[in-house]
Amino acid sequence: MSRSLIDILDFSVQEIDELINMALDIVKSPEKYSEKCHGKKLATLFFEPSTRTRLSFEAAMYELGGNVIGFSEAQSSSAAKGESVADTAKTVSCYADIIAMRHPKEGAAYVVAKNASVPVINAGDGGHLHPTQTLADLLTIYREKGSLSGFTIGFCGDLKFGRTVHSLIAALSRYSGINVVLISPEELKLPSYIKKDILKEKNIPFAQTTDLEEAMPALDILYMTRVQRERFFNEEDYLRLKDSYILTPEKLMNAKSNLCIMHPLPRVNEISVAIDSDPRACYFKQVLNGKYIRMALILKLLEEAEKDEY
Repeated sequence: MSRSLIDILDFSVQEIDELINMALDIVKSPEKYSEKCHGKKLATLFFEPSTRTRLSFEAAMYELGGNVIGFSEAQSSSAAKGESVADTAKTVSCYADIIAMRHPKEGAAYVVAKNASVPVINAGDGGHLHPTQTLADLLTIYREKGSLSGFTIGFCGDLKFGRTVHSLIAALSRYSGINVVLISPEELKLPSYIKKDILKEKNIPFAQTTDLEEAMPALDILYMTRVQRERFFNEEDYLRLKDSYILTPEKLMNAKSNLCIMHPLPRVNEISVAIDSDPRACYFKQVLNGKYIRMALILKLLEEAEKDEY
């Protein structure tokens, strides 16, 4: 079985730092990498809608000189005929050198990795994990703050179902000097197991509040998230909670001048478009950083797979 990335904790801090350094080199010297994946194929298996993640994987592979095959919805795959993800993994391994997969069911990426004979990248499994978004987030924080240590980060919005929040908290728990502020409605609080197994277990200082403006002055980074309609069991709850937090210029009045505003996107209405021109807005930088870090990740996993063959 080839090395895969299913959970951000599959990679050590050293390996993440190496990926970040490679991504920074790609930013600086893209021509060095333009043929690194010549003759290689990436399969994008997207059983759930996606714009940024799927296109960034495709752009990453093309910019490395490789090719892309795959599908963008479950109905255009044999899953519509009842094929298991395990069989899909074995089949696609015959055609591609590496797989990126998004699936609505938690744990699906793990099943694919167990059954594939090529590296598998988890591009999001339900409300569980989204490790490549976390890598994009870490690269963004590093490029904006110059370090992955010594700051206060506020997570705001849907902390219950937000897989990007869960993954980023797990990743940051391995760095020093991190303070966490959890900002959400009562119904969308961070799951207790994450507080217990990560924040409390690793003695990471954290506070919980429902008031974004009260928390704002202490924050070095604000990580906004949307309330995710697709994770709700009934429409009434979604409609009641969807506008819990809307970031406007007025709400930034007491924010730090070097605040870094992040969002994994898509944005619905939780960040006013008036913020887009604020130099502190970093969410579209995150999108670009996602392409660079996925380029580095594809290279790392393919290089390791080639070593395993010998």
